[in-house]
Amino acid sequence: MKISLKILFLTFAGVVWSVCCTAQDRYSDYRTMMQKINTLSGDYPALCTSRSLAKTAGGKEVIVITIGTGDKENKPGIAIFGGIEGSHILGRELALGFASSILKESESSEIKALLGKVTFYVFPDVSPDAAEQFFAGLKYERIFNSAQTDDDRDFLNEEDPFEDLNSDGLITLIRVSDPAGTYSESDEDKRVMVPADLSKGQTGSFFVYSEGIDNDKDQKFNEDGPGGVSFNRNLTYNYEEFGINAGLYPVSEVETKAVLDFLFDHFNIYVTFAFGPQDNLGQPMRATERSGSAQTSAQTQMPAQGQFPPTGQMPVQGQMRMTGQQRKITSILNSDEVINKLVSDKYHEITGIKGAPASRTPPGNFMEWSYFHYGRYSFSTPAWWFPAERDKNAEVAFLKYADENKMDDVFVPWTEIKHPDFPDKKTEAGGIKPFATINPPAEKLGELVSNNYKFIVAIAAMHPELEFLDVNVENKGDNIYRLSLKVHNKGIFATCSEAGEVNMWTRIMRISLETSGSQKFLSGQKTQRIQRLEGDQSAEFSWLINGKGSIKITAGAVNTGMITTSVELK
Repeated sequence: MKISLKILFLTFAGVVWSVCCTAQDRYSDYRTMMQKINTLSGDYPALCTSRSLAKTAGGKEVIVITIGTGDKENKPGIAIFGGIEGSHILGRELALGFASSILKESESSEIKALLGKVTFYVFPDVSPDAAEQFFAGLKYERIFNSAQTDDDRDFLNEEDPFEDLNSDGLITLIRVSDPAGTYSESDEDKRVMVPADLSKGQTGSFFVYSEGIDNDKDQKFNEDGPGGVSFNRNLTYNYEEFGINAGLYPVSEVETKAVLDFLFDHFNIYVTFAFGPQDNLGQPMRATERSGSAQTSAQTQMPAQGQFPPTGQMPVQGQMRMTGQQRKITSILNSDEVINKLVSDKYHEITGIKGAPASRTPPGNFMEWSYFHYGRYSFSTPAWWFPAERDKNAEVAFLKYADENKMDDVFVPWTEIKHPDFPDKKTEAGGIKPFATINPPAEKLGELVSNNYKFIVAIAAMHPELEFLDVNVENKGDNIYRLSLKVHNKGIFATCSEAGEVNMWTRIMRISLETSGSQKFLSGQKTQRIQRLEGDQSAEFSWLINGKGSIKITAGAVNTGMITTSVELK
């Protein structure tokens, strides 16, 4: 009987383990994602809330999960994004996996202390319309929402969609045999089609198109399918007017506007992490020195620390404090470059990932918008990639990686089909399967979620944090006292990014004194600005005050947290 019970228990445990592992080794569709979000909110009501910011043209909710304790919106905030680009399904898993992991660890002393000091805002997927194509009966790498657009500017909407010509549920490529063709088979891997290189004496023998039919007879294939506008093309920085999937104007989409409204309303956010195609963690951004440019620190335009400018000359909140050529920045600033390098090194150390490919930065992307226009520390990573040498064919490199790692289900063999646009020519469908080069096999999700969770927690511990140092009271006689102190940033991150110092969406730090009784200030101001403090940097202040009694001192801003102390003049 005991043996039978033991066998039954082990069998049951094995089933539970199998179910759990299966759930972890699978990408989450929209319905599953929403179920997971609701479960987190229900299981951790004291720590976690979720709300919908908008409903997309495709009828899907864009959700933000807020995680923290106490006065959440008056502590340094970190925003974490998945779904920056709809084809990058991995981002959804990493963002949602972070939320789940930190809540599960919330009783540990480390995470409990962190949640007392930092608020996390997690956006599991800001491109839910596009992401669902991964789970649809017809799969193709979609990056745009469900809004109707005229992509090819012919005054018709969605008249040239994708067609599955070999009935495998995947949109790959078609190659058409033609002596005038511009493509040939790669010498490194015959499965891959590459442009013929005349400089090497090569001539093409194929034309290559996206799998489909030229419905509108403009000699283009699938150029105007269902949808849409890409979230990652619809931002204001370096926006491309009339760009493909860019929208009619910047922030034209309801989900883009809702996300940006949320960010602009939350002044406590000091850093954003995005899981998407842009990358400044594998390869950090580099400053470009330019004489007379915005590379010069805005601090040179400001009064000395602890001094207050003459009446009427205090810069308005967010007013540009640079002049002439200094009004626009187009590369990362020097002190922000230092932090980017530090965070990048930490990413390599914790995740063990190496050999980042060259990052692409299309117009209107989120990573650059977050730094240059929102003025926050901005980090982005695809989180997974295959090794590829520069100037080498990426498809060849991927197939080599797939063969070495036994990824068998990534290529559709070239198979002859009948094509109405090429009735007299041999036409074949095939190629690398959609999503395969962007998203890893599902069995890697657990490890990737764990590593990226550890990384964000480690970086969050470096948040800006103020403290008072060397608080001192000197009795000068005749009921006069000199009060002096330092405000010190004991964090690694500066109190705001250098780019954010000239941004109207960054709160100005202040220090203020609240007197009691009939005390009067003989020198120094009751309220003063605290300039941006780098990590481990201090600002010194002093006042002459007439009269005994208690003085309450408050310093900081929502993005650094507020600190208070009291001293007695006696």
